[in-house]
Amino acid sequence: MNNITKERYANGKPRLRRFHQAKWDEPIIFEMSCAGERGILLPDLEPAIERTAEDAISTLPEGLRRNQPPRLPEISQPQLVRHYTRLSQETLGVDVNVDIGQGTCTMKYSPKVNELLARMPKMAELHPLEPEEAVQGILEIFYRFEQILKEISGMERFSLQPGAGSQAIYANASIIRAYHEQRGEAEQRDEIITTIFSHPSNAACAKTAGFKVITLYPDAEGYPDLVALKAAVSECTAGLMITNPEDTGIFNPRIEEFIKVVHDAGGLCAYDQANANGILGMTRAKEAGFDLCHFNLHKTFSTPHGCGGPGSGAIGVTKTLAPFLPTPLVEFDGHAYHLNYDCPKSIGKIRSFYGVAPAILKAYAWVMSLGAHGLREVARTAVLNNNYLLKRVLEIPGVSAPYAKGKPRIEQVRYSWEELAERTGIHSEEIGLRVADFGLHYWTSHHPWVVPEPSTLEPTESFSKADIDEYVDVLRHIAHEVANNPDQVKTAPHNSTIHRINPAALDDPSQWAVTWRAYQKKIHEDSE
Repeated sequence: MNNITKERYANGKPRLRRFHQAKWDEPIIFEMSCAGERGILLPDLEPAIERTAEDAISTLPEGLRRNQPPRLPEISQPQLVRHYTRLSQETLGVDVNVDIGQGTCTMKYSPKVNELLARMPKMAELHPLEPEEAVQGILEIFYRFEQILKEISGMERFSLQPGAGSQAIYANASIIRAYHEQRGEAEQRDEIITTIFSHPSNAACAKTAGFKVITLYPDAEGYPDLVALKAAVSECTAGLMITNPEDTGIFNPRIEEFIKVVHDAGGLCAYDQANANGILGMTRAKEAGFDLCHFNLHKTFSTPHGCGGPGSGAIGVTKTLAPFLPTPLVEFDGHAYHLNYDCPKSIGKIRSFYGVAPAILKAYAWVMSLGAHGLREVARTAVLNNNYLLKRVLEIPGVSAPYAKGKPRIEQVRYSWEELAERTGIHSEEIGLRVADFGLHYWTSHHPWVVPEPSTLEPTESFSKADIDEYVDVLRHIAHEVANNPDQVKTAPHNSTIHRINPAALDDPSQWAVTWRAYQKKIHEDSE
């Protein structure tokens, strides 16, 4: 009989994990619909309830009534379970694999007990239109979590309404605009300054809010260029929107100087803290002099991303800017919690109602389980993991970490495979496709590629030394394949559900279909 354990080890260490992703020829659930099938049979309506409720549909305004029932799929319960189980087998995620390769996303383990909290009937059955007296519990969570964020950041007021980081950035851009409008300077101050390594949402949201955007590039050491900032500010400057540490993992040591330059020019400074995982309890927006900030609760505070949502982008401001926050704000009068809509200077709503309640509950539970000391340990462990990964990755031939060479990084690093690409013709995207053959994630970077042939890796506090070593071993193995068997990499992936996609289709709106109905409509149009 073979020794299975021995087979898994070579030279005293585990072999690369064998992986082959499940592949199902799984139809869309609408295609599986069969008239008359049901996943659950509802009991007949009791006569007393029917008499009391009468015809509920007739109470709706005519413009809100459907002309026909929604075309939902009709499917049995076993088929439904099989369908979604099969789809889950074709999906990678933090419960399946090591997510170190999802750089800038701060992928961490989200405790399952927090999921149970959010699914409790008392939480799951809440409705945002219930009267305040009936939802005191969740309003208390909102209020108490705001106090926690105030302590972490030093800001004096928070809104938890935005449902994502980009919504938070847009809200902050809108607050900057409203502030200058109140001062009669909105037409004059129409420029926002950001940096090339700050999240692109800063430039995009500022543009969406009506600003012109000035982008600073790094100096020779890789830090945002202070000389360029001084040349960029003017009487037209509305504000600075900057990520720190940026996606290179470099913390700007001159951030206070940046803020002073912008403040001296009459602008405001907004802190994108989506990369805050390595600085919790170490630095605060207030001490750096920022006027606004935001946290991504679905990153730093361990609520799941949910494929881009439901997230939560909590925005914090100084006392001066508090009147401009989105409404409603959660207030406490010493006896009860209530929603305050009486904010005449408010920028209005950024999204419906007052925030993604399940995400905020999970974030609150995560912070309460850790405490202040635990939050600092999160940061320390994340930074330790990242700098261990940095040391290990730089031992692989062909990879480098541009900018601030020899200096430690915070929570992530944007690496470069440029030397390997120049020597072999194998590019970073191809390495990423081969990484998928080992059941791991890999991300290059957002555009533009200021770092050539990029790869952005971020080990959070959730990953062990063994996890990091496994990821590095895969990268080292692929670098060896590039040198000795390049076709194995050029033709990857071999073990995934999809071989290659057509990148051109991503830039062609005529090929997009974000829903099944939209797909059917386009297929019908193409057939005519």
